[in-house]
Amino acid sequence: MPRYFFNTRIGSELIVDPDGEDLRNPDRAWEVARQMILEVLKSEGTQPALLEAVIEVTDVRGEIVLEFPFTEALLDIPDKSATRH
Repeated sequence: MPRYFFNTRIGSELIVDPDGEDLRNPDRAWEVARQMILEVLKSEGTQPALLEAVIEVTDVRGEIVLEFPFTEALLDIPDKSATRH
């Protein structure tokens, strides 16, 4: 299984994931990145710097497989204030 690393870029600062995670494919890496972002936003709040952050998912060679902006993860959150009938 391929190993993916979930590095977080906030402005010019890069927080490196030294361990990575073995996942079956890039689609699963996308799902993991989205969940990580949602957890960070839940625990850290909506600090302006976080809203500009990006998770850069890389492979073992350091090649970027995908970039996931934190704001993109927010787009899929259902509106809990909506009335259900």
